[in-house]
Amino acid sequence: MRGDGRRRRTCGGSVGRDRRPSFLLGDNDHAVSRQLITQPLHQSLQDIGIERSDRVARIGCQRGAEAAKYLFWNIGVGGVVYMLGRFGLFAADKDFHFAVGSLGRSQVRLGPAGTTNIVAAGGASTFAAPSVSPAYLGVGYIIGLRLASIQFAGGVLAWGMMVPLLMFFLGPQLRQYLPTDTSGDWATMSVAVWRFIVRPIAVGGMLVGAAYTLFKMRASLTVGLGRAFSELRQTADQRAQMSRTERYMSSKAVFGLIAVMFVLMCFLYIHLTGLIWPAILAAVVMLIVGFFFATVSGSLVGMIGSSNNPISGLTLSTLIIAALLMVSLGVSGISGVAAVLGVAAVVCVAAAVAGELLQDFKVGYILGGTPRTIQLAELIAVVVASLVMYFPLMLLHEANIKAGGIGFGDRQLSAPQAGLMATLAVGIVGGDMPWPLVVVGIFFGFAMIMMQVRSPMLVAVGMYLPFETTFAIFLGGVFRAVGDWLAKRRGFNLAQMARVENAGVLTASGLIAGEAVLGLLWAGLQFAPAWARPQIFIDPSYFAGIAVMVGLAALMIRLPLSSAGDPNEPAPPTGMM
Repeated sequence: MRGDGRRRRTCGGSVGRDRRPSFLLGDNDHAVSRQLITQPLHQSLQDIGIERSDRVARIGCQRGAEAAKYLFWNIGVGGVVYMLGRFGLFAADKDFHFAVGSLGRSQVRLGPAGTTNIVAAGGASTFAAPSVSPAYLGVGYIIGLRLASIQFAGGVLAWGMMVPLLMFFLGPQLRQYLPTDTSGDWATMSVAVWRFIVRPIAVGGMLVGAAYTLFKMRASLTVGLGRAFSELRQTADQRAQMSRTERYMSSKAVFGLIAVMFVLMCFLYIHLTGLIWPAILAAVVMLIVGFFFATVSGSLVGMIGSSNNPISGLTLSTLIIAALLMVSLGVSGISGVAAVLGVAAVVCVAAAVAGELLQDFKVGYILGGTPRTIQLAELIAVVVASLVMYFPLMLLHEANIKAGGIGFGDRQLSAPQAGLMATLAVGIVGGDMPWPLVVVGIFFGFAMIMMQVRSPMLVAVGMYLPFETTFAIFLGGVFRAVGDWLAKRRGFNLAQMARVENAGVLTASGLIAGEAVLGLLWAGLQFAPAWARPQIFIDPSYFAGIAVMVGLAALMIRLPLSSAGDPNEPAPPTGMM
């Protein structure tokens, strides 16, 4: 990075701002916590940063129009594949059912031979094939095989061991709740076991993962906090002597904005709960937990990318902390649940924005941008996002109802994290929390730390996400590994490897963006006449979906390899990292 205050040029322009939508609390919390991350970890972030936002920024000038071609053409590919799945050309998902033992005959003997301590067992479970999703495959490609495998390991642990094991032992008891005892009913029960037994265990693991991340960052936290508060004593002359690339917003302004937001949130929580002191305490919890979890989120995004930012785990950890405080104060009922969900929602957004903001600071650091300008642009974007983001969410909700669903909570718009948040909030405040399962998850998290698992949080997140999602992300990592292996086998030099990597990241990013954009278009089509949503096949085949996935694999492997270029050609910007 240049420290002489000169602005780096890219494609004849200068880098100074990023208008990514965000929210005020996340902006301000992370404006402080960036001292905890960007200052001590700049070099490590350069070494291991793998997120698409900074890579796309760094390689934006790669042979000009050719780089744009990889991105925008694949936006079209991702969108078309998504829409064809919606139109019924192929099935994007497929569940397979299998027996776990033999219901009525399987049994477990709890003692030596001849004992009468025999427990009836046996049941059925389900296995999900990978989703035919350009977005999930793109995410897996970007994060790479190693991290995708760690996350997938959590999914295998949940659906390959925990759910079948629980179904084996609980099968005879669960059978009485099945209306027709069909494979579909058993699949529904398997999902219920995963959601209400395995997921709370994963939440315990994510609690430990979040705490472990903070523990590993304790030195950076101490140094960064000291620097942040020392800025309050800086004079105008001292700030003027700093190089342009080190000038952030004044800490006085940042802390002032945080104070304003704190007061506003106090009034909001008082309005939601009708209580004064519990509402103020909820705002204090929001401020403290939001600050530290913004730090955790930013650190994880710098290492594994925002596509795997564990927002759910951090939010659920916040929810549990806030709920326990409400219970200790004797707050219960709807007002207590409202306070808990209000705190969790704000911290959720703050953690998400923190991860994105760290990417902005990281890109600015690499390209020579001005941090203060980035912060100001983000604050402006806050207002725009607040006014705009309501409408696509309402569109998705109303479109699902129009299609015969129930809105958020329907299978096509399941919002499982929101449902679990509501369940936990009501459970803790109402005294019906499955603490034994959460404690089991906590001990599981400690066991992963002792086994030196690289990221206990990722394993827990893999347990928490649907298996078809983690499976598809894993396949995206496999495609990346195959492409890298072929590139090495062909003897590409470092410059060619850099061009292959850049083209691959642009290709994957295009697939992700294409599915996201066309997803909103599909939601809008729910309000159009039925002829605007034709179904090619009433019962589409997943085997056709496999063929589509093979085509996406060929695209994600061959297209980057074709961009290797001449071995004597200079390396693109990634080669200078």
